Amino acid sequence: MKNRAIACFSLFLLFLLAYCREEKKLPYLGNPGVSGETSTYPKIPDFSFTDQENKAITAASFANKIYVADFIFLSCSTICPLMNTEMLKVYNEFDKDDRVVFLSHTIDPANDSIQKLKAFADNLNVSSNKWHFVTGNKDSIYKIAERDYFTTAYPDSLDKDGLLHGGGLLLIDKNKNIRGVYDGTDPNETERLILDIKQLLKEQF
Repeated sequence: MKNRAIACFSLFLLFLLAYCREEKKLPYLGNPGVSGETSTYPKIPDFSFTDQENKAITAASFANKIYVADFIFLSCSTICPLMNTEMLKVYNEFDKDDRVVFLSHTIDPANDSIQKLKAFADNLNVSSNKWHFVTGNKDSIYKIAERDYFTTAYPDSLDKDGLLHGGGLLLIDKNKNIRGVYDGTDPNETERLILDIKQLLKEQF
């Protein structure tokens, strides 16, 4: 009886150690579809925008990359400056890691020209290969924001800047699944995003 108890306790310890060593995985966001016994989560579809270097940026530009996306505009006087500050913190944390890149969409393409986006990126002193500031067709930007990133972007005549958008920083894995959303105005959320990127790198690479 004693030997059996020791054996059971030893098995329990092995199970506990294995459980503790198992890496926690980040959740998948969005309503899953079901195929047989497999759940499939929404993916960011293909897209085509133009960045501050006048280069075409598509989903293929992020092949085998983790990226952080957001939606901003240069004349924004409310949350965008805070979002850019927090995004820059994340950029600086991973500036030497080629597996992590950044994508900021302007929701004001009529005013945020490629030249203005380039000047803005240069002022932040960020690499154009690492952080893409993109413009494109307004309707396409609004559509991908709302339909695929589950955020908001639309004109609003009642807003002092004339535009409204979500303040989230969105973490996208190398399979184009959304794995986290973080308040781009909250430094505590930025720290959580940094930790989650590190976790996602362990999970996917």
